[in-house]
Amino acid sequence: MKIEEEIKQPKFKTSYQKALINLIYTSNWLQSKQQDFFKPHGITATQFNILRILKGQHPASISATEIKSRMLDRNSDVSRLLDRLAQKNLINKSTCPNDRRAADVTITKEGLSLLDSIGYTVDENVIALTETEAAQLSDLLDKCRG
Repeated sequence: MKIEEEIKQPKFKTSYQKALINLIYTSNWLQSKQQDFFKPHGITATQFNILRILKGQHPASISATEIKSRMLDRNSDVSRLLDRLAQKNLINKSTCPNDRRAADVTITKEGLSLLDSIGYTVDENVIALTETEAAQLSDLLDKCRG
């Protein structure tokens, strides 16, 4: 459905305004779709992002600060998110021997198993584009951030 129909606004001042509004609207729509996708798995999209970061680091540990620097949403409360993932036995947190204020974080077997059960189908399930269209969109979004 076109953005004009979605938000019931037939006119925009410029193509730039339309593109920006469409981008914001679509971002919120994608977040909602992701929420629906992850809910049955008992995690959020942000927690999934952390688990993917940890899987990429596996078997080595990583600090909470480094996790935050790699996250898609850097405004997240990483400490709280890590505590929730630890309660679900999806990660291990241990005090860093070099800095008692820092924590070393690793993904558990349960965390790896959850990622395997989810797979990476989230990408294909959320966005209805061909591989070529997805690459084009990614290039255009990179250009926007330019």
